[in-house]
Amino acid sequence: MMRRRTLLALAALAATPAWAQDPATPPAAPPAAKPNPRVRLETPEGSIVIELYADKAPVTAANYLRYVDRGLFNGSSFYRASQPPGYTANDYGVVQGGLQNDPKKLLAPIAHEPNTKTGILHTDGVISMGRRAPGTATADWFICVGKQDYLDADPKDPKNPGFAAFGQVVEGMDVVRKLLVMPKDPNKGEGAMKGEMLVKPVRITKASRVTS
Repeated sequence: MMRRRTLLALAALAATPAWAQDPATPPAAPPAAKPNPRVRLETPEGSIVIELYADKAPVTAANYLRYVDRGLFNGSSFYRASQPPGYTANDYGVVQGGLQNDPKKLLAPIAHEPNTKTGILHTDGVISMGRRAPGTATADWFICVGKQDYLDADPKDPKNPGFAAFGQVVEGMDVVRKLLVMPKDPNKGEGAMKGEMLVKPVRITKASRVTS
């Protein structure tokens, strides 16, 4: 009798569904990637929205946001438009903006993040930091119109670290192209910048984060 009861108990155990014996917890879904921050630059010519690639260029993107969050870009301007000599179309060049090294507003310079590290190339709509030597970038930057690969770092030449690209225009490239072909003063500017300064710089009335 005891043996029969044991066999019945084993049979009942074998018939119990597996999920009842060892309930399996489904694996948790991985957290969604945090979206990159976006910044809106408001000007009298229209607004420009830039996505900052904080995931790829965290140092440079964070630096840009320091200026935005403190309101330091409010009242700054787009002041330079660079194109090859004699070129008049609006599909190639760079437009530069920022604080023009205003000592009252500059924060500490940042480490250089070359595109050989970030993977961000100087293509149409990309925003990148102006600088002198690597590690001197502060509060001046430019937006590419068309492919500007001469601004990329040369992986075969350590003496050419390129410029630190850190984001992309996602709205308002029509505004950028409008700025590119605005009248320039042939006598203003120094060195490579001579003849590229806008006669009437375009004021950035407000720079702020885009909130969803």
